[in-house]
Amino acid sequence: MNYTSQQIIELAQRTLQVEAEALNVMAASLGEEFMAAVDSILGCSGKLIVTGMGKSGLVGRKIAATLASTGTPSFYLHPGEAFHGDLGMISKEDVILALSYSGETDEVLKIVPFIHSNGNVLISMTGNKESTLAKNSNIHLDVCVKEEACILRLAPTTSTTAQIAMGDALAVALMKAREFTAMDFARFHPGGSLGRRLLMRVGNVMRKNDLPVVAADCSATEMIHKMSRGGLGLIIIKDGDKIEGIVTDGDVRRAMESRQAEFFNIRAIDIATRSPKVVNVNAKLVEAEKLMTSYKVNSLLAVDDAGALQGVIQIYDIKL
Repeated sequence: MNYTSQQIIELAQRTLQVEAEALNVMAASLGEEFMAAVDSILGCSGKLIVTGMGKSGLVGRKIAATLASTGTPSFYLHPGEAFHGDLGMISKEDVILALSYSGETDEVLKIVPFIHSNGNVLISMTGNKESTLAKNSNIHLDVCVKEEACILRLAPTTSTTAQIAMGDALAVALMKAREFTAMDFARFHPGGSLGRRLLMRVGNVMRKNDLPVVAADCSATEMIHKMSRGGLGLIIIKDGDKIEGIVTDGDVRRAMESRQAEFFNIRAIDIATRSPKVVNVNAKLVEAEKLMTSYKVNSLLAVDDAGALQGVIQIYDIKL
């Protein structure tokens, strides 16, 4: 082994420092061209089509995905495939974002004449404002970096970081301009954790079958058995349709410690929380989560508009 752990750590630190410094320089240089790009995308009645080759193409895919998920209709178009027939995917209403750090990527330059003849706005993202692509664009976003973080100064490292960051800056600016909300984000991510919490309701996930319901005079022994079989860490005390209270496994443990020999003489109602925390069955999961956080509890009783018990929801149901 011809290197030490300290050398590797120092090299990694230098990589991050080089890339961070490049982003700081780029941030300080943002101005009219960036605003022109934002305005062009906002005013577009079609889609934003992102294109690029190699590492720039991979970055382009990421940028397109980020934009599409944050309110800007967008997709990635491979320039080589575009030149061989996929240019038909570009409508006159679309804006094109072309990535090429050198600004001289042949596959990208080959489709520029079509973009011009089709009347599309062309936004380029390059590291050379004097490049062919930059000069033939309506708007140029400068992602020039002083050096690559690669130890050979060859592999795209700092430059691709700059491209990704510029794409993120566009996405965030467009989110602000569109007044894009957490609910909008959830609509585009219904399968994600945030989407699930914002869109689904308590009734969709609550436990509603075989609830551990007992009477107020339930004995300590029956109380423990019912809680064990219920698998919720609690039992619910009811008198007809009226909820009288709940007893949690924590209540049982504390009662066993404080009552000791007298524990098996108590009834469920003796150690119950008489006003258990509830949530409406039609409330969204995010509302239930807020209630649990506010009350500092892990479970809520789900009730209908009349206050009748419908089920139990726990923090684990929300976090799935």
